[in-house]
Amino acid sequence: MNRRVARLRAAQALYQIDLTETDIDSAIHSVLDDSETASEFMLELVKGTIEHKPEIDSKISASLQGWTIDRMGLVDRAIVRMTLYEMKFIDDIPVNVTFNEGIELAKAFGGEESGKFVNGVLSKAMETIQD
Repeated sequence: MNRRVARLRAAQALYQIDLTETDIDSAIHSVLDDSETASEFMLELVKGTIEHKPEIDSKISASLQGWTIDRMGLVDRAIVRMTLYEMKFIDDIPVNVTFNEGIELAKAFGGEESGKFVNGVLSKAMETIQD
């Protein structure tokens, strides 16, 4: 499983956790194809995002203008959370690569408008990511 697929599967698992409040392992298992095994990178994205969710959500909330985090679409929220986790806590991937991957995921799931929204939130959050 390459990193792009790992991000896709991780976003799907995070969406499912947010939507149904299922446990992490069940969510991960449910998003994998029959022939797939979760990579260490995918597991780190899901588990790390959940572990650091309060801190990540505070960064998101501070980056939203005229919105609350609860008003965000579940898919966009899952992607933004995961992307911010990767940007802040995974050092071996350049921030700009992670940023672009998050936007591409948002476009793939929600279209051009979703990509623009995620871009705006991530751009604002990047200003404070090192805090």
